[in-house]
Amino acid sequence: MDMITPEPRPAWIAGRPEAGATTLVVHHPYDGSEVATVAVPGPEQVERAVAAAVSVARELRATPAHVRAGALEHVSRVLAARAEEIAEVITAENGKPLKWAEAEVNRAVSVFRIAAEEARRFTGDVQRLDTDPAGEARLALTRRVPRGPVLGIAPFNFPLNLVAHKVAPSLAIGAPIIVKPAPRTPLSSLILGEILAETDLPEGSFSVLPLGNDETKALVTDPRLPVVSFTGSGPVGWSLKDAAPRKHVVLELGGNAAAVVLRDWPDPEGAAHRIATFGNYQAGQSCIAVQRVIVDAAVADEFVPALLEAVESQRMGDPYDRNTDVGPVVDEAAAERIVAWVAEAVDAGAKLLTGGTRDGATVAPTLLTDVPADTKAWAEEIFGPVLAVSVVDGVDEAFRSVNESAYGLQAGVFTTDVQLAFHASAELEVGGVIIGDVPSYRADQMPYGGVKGSGVGREGVLAAMHDLTEERVTVFTGIDL
Repeated sequence: MDMITPEPRPAWIAGRPEAGATTLVVHHPYDGSEVATVAVPGPEQVERAVAAAVSVARELRATPAHVRAGALEHVSRVLAARAEEIAEVITAENGKPLKWAEAEVNRAVSVFRIAAEEARRFTGDVQRLDTDPAGEARLALTRRVPRGPVLGIAPFNFPLNLVAHKVAPSLAIGAPIIVKPAPRTPLSSLILGEILAETDLPEGSFSVLPLGNDETKALVTDPRLPVVSFTGSGPVGWSLKDAAPRKHVVLELGGNAAAVVLRDWPDPEGAAHRIATFGNYQAGQSCIAVQRVIVDAAVADEFVPALLEAVESQRMGDPYDRNTDVGPVVDEAAAERIVAWVAEAVDAGAKLLTGGTRDGATVAPTLLTDVPADTKAWAEEIFGPVLAVSVVDGVDEAFRSVNESAYGLQAGVFTTDVQLAFHASAELEVGGVIIGDVPSYRADQMPYGGVKGSGVGREGVLAAMHDLTEERVTVFTGIDL
């Protein structure tokens, strides 16, 4: 797809398109070709964006719910109308196969629609206080108000939908937002800025700043932006939280998600297909892509060969080809690291059943067994199309293996036993447990987030709206109850 334009794509400064102080070239991960040139704002433009967010905060908070909901509905409609175009942009800048890019656009359509719905019904609670003698004739009204302007820092792996998960809840509650997209994938965010500019939101409600990562710390520490919502790698996220200890910081970080196949699951072959698909979708570049596969010994002889067959059936190739399942990772450096981690595991005693090679930035779907627990391919987030299998004896050992991780984002448990499902929900140290499927399932309206090294806070539209607001209590006295 030829996306090159004569002029750089503008940044969005307080809702208006502007040329930048410098430019950034976006490259297609599959072949390194130049996709587009983007305006990078200078310090004066960044300052105007922040100042505008601060100055409009009170006005935006007071904007009627129907205005905010209408703006969010507009974004949802336009994303749907431009879905094919925007999916091609995502594939161009990110390299994910077109079918997964299309799925990402559809999810973003839903996120803005859900946010519009929630904006209309995001109201307070009323509590009678005469449950105690001291509270006779008193009534408490609890409202939720924005904590203040939001700085949303997004990663490269879902360049539209993970931005949507920051923008939509912020605008739904009436909080201005400044978006800092990943330098490799700014195009989707800029399209979102273009669509938001068509709405009736007050000027300054949003900015999209395609800055380098080194230029972000000043925004993180700026006291005028009391909320930071970051999605990305753990070391970067925790360093940002350390740099802004008095701010409200939401961190959606990494994981090494486990899929557990228990002996009662009636279809090991079907589980193998789901795990192979969602260990390799987005080339494994998803925080909840399957990485660790923990299978009960009672079904391992049937399951592991089926998993190998399913992994080897994943098709690599040009991400614009609709038959492609696995495209490139973000760049060759990432591909080199992934292959090196696989080699390290093999050197430590793991068995390589398939894959372990790369062609440029494309890593072959890889399956390892007998992976030592202290190797990076098991213990860290590999963020590539690599599955590591461990065979265990029974439920207790399986759940203990899931929990022996520095991460805790989501886990999938293949079981039909309701008691085991509730046991998993109680015992697994993760933010979400998916019963009967892979850990990669995420509904955009449900709370989403992790524990341990996987972050703090929750996304999911309504959960994020709560996270970005704080309670304000008003007590009415002398009320006839």
